[in-house]
Amino acid sequence: MTTTAKTIEITVSAKGETKVETKGFTGIDCQRASRNLELALGVRESESLTSDFYQQAHAELDQNA
Repeated sequence: MTTTAKTIEITVSAKGETKVETKGFTGIDCQRASRNLELALGVRESESLTSDFYQQAHAELDQNA
């Protein structure tokens, strides 16, 4: 099993817009990891879920089958 370092990347544009991206997290852990940062940064305009978010859900479904 390969482990990936868990990181949270925050990008701030010249206009002050921020982007929070989690890496190395799967499933809902992605959202849990970044929640406090997102709350501190203000109102979320959008959210894009990556394939990592769905990875854990598929693994859990496979185990329950």
